[in-house]
Amino acid sequence: MLMAAIFIAMLIMICINMPIAVALAMAGVMGLLLTEGPGSLVTIALDMYDGSTKFSLIAIPMFVLAGAIMNAGGITDRLINFVTAIIGFIRGGLAMVNIGVSLFFAEISGSAVADVAAMGSILIPQMKKRGYSKEFSAAVTSSSASLAIIIPPSIPMILYAASANTSVEQLFVAGVVPGLLGAAGLMTVAYFFAKKYNFPTEAAFNLARLRETFIDAMPAFTLPVIILGGIFGGYVTATEAAGLAVLAAIVVSAWYGNLDVRHLRRAMLDGGIQTAVVMLLVAASVLMGGFLTRAQIPQQLAESILSITNQQWAILLILNFFFLIIGFFLHSAAAIILVIPIVIPLITAAGIDPVHFGLVVTLNLAIGQQTPPVASVLITACSVARANIWEVSKVNIWFVGVLLAVLMLCTYVPAVPMFLVEYFYR
Repeated sequence: MLMAAIFIAMLIMICINMPIAVALAMAGVMGLLLTEGPGSLVTIALDMYDGSTKFSLIAIPMFVLAGAIMNAGGITDRLINFVTAIIGFIRGGLAMVNIGVSLFFAEISGSAVADVAAMGSILIPQMKKRGYSKEFSAAVTSSSASLAIIIPPSIPMILYAASANTSVEQLFVAGVVPGLLGAAGLMTVAYFFAKKYNFPTEAAFNLARLRETFIDAMPAFTLPVIILGGIFGGYVTATEAAGLAVLAAIVVSAWYGNLDVRHLRRAMLDGGIQTAVVMLLVAASVLMGGFLTRAQIPQQLAESILSITNQQWAILLILNFFFLIIGFFLHSAAAIILVIPIVIPLITAAGIDPVHFGLVVTLNLAIGQQTPPVASVLITACSVARANIWEVSKVNIWFVGVLLAVLMLCTYVPAVPMFLVEYFYR
């Protein structure tokens, strides 16, 4: 009863437009105050500070900064030129270029919002000029940007690893195959739209042009090699790889010699704000987590679900449905911080691999970024395209279907995401 009252109070605070982090912290304080009295609040400032200064969380601002430098340093433009030279000749090639560049950009920033803001501002106007509808342009940009939280490095994966006390490196490895499958599926849907609506092709395939753009983009290719190669090879942790990504992005931008300082400053400020929001959520979650742990809420939830069924497939189905629902209403960071500490005891009791479950959670939240009313990534894409969110959603439902198919495949065929983890780590 107490938990229900606190949860309802938190929802009311959120509904009256109180920031989620503040509502979460106040709900946690309320729970501690009612169960243990004022004495339990003496150390809350230290607890919040300790919770938000975990070493793994340092990777978040570093990856955001690396993405900002990459976009301001002209690296993105060279990647677009290279991908256009490879697949631009296909019907609807610019849509596939959009997906392909998002796949690469995801390997640097780890943020879907950063991806859609960077790619959308460049590619959506170009797509509209070439005859693509603004609704389709926004939909393909939005859905492909969600690859940023499936392909490593991924900020939600970092948050999940910190919340579930599991390996972020293994989560990164588990995201590779699902991310590639998602990109292939999105390109397939884009091709069918292109055939149906006779979207244009770009320039005919030209080997000399491909060679020229490859050489021009070659310094940029060092970025994913440094990040993923260092992590997969066991040379660096995810946090250390994030620092190397920033350094590499600076070096590559200096090599090209066209770093836009004004653009970089704006991107860094935006990235700093995003990071501050996430860190405030992390700090606030410590208070709620302390209350939940002391009240034994996660253990009670695990016992109640296991009393209904102990079948892994059924538990995963219940949790998939649950995360899809909360994805409608919560940002991915808030969803992870609020829910993961509650469900981890259930996952452990059911014998589900926490790395596998982390990928399932990430895929669910990628879908949540595409489904109103919250839909942070979709809203950003619609803002750039100046398109109505509901009209875009009618097109985007086909791309969301691809993400749902990948989610079901990864949920019930664990070998798809986990075989690389088994190969590298177990």
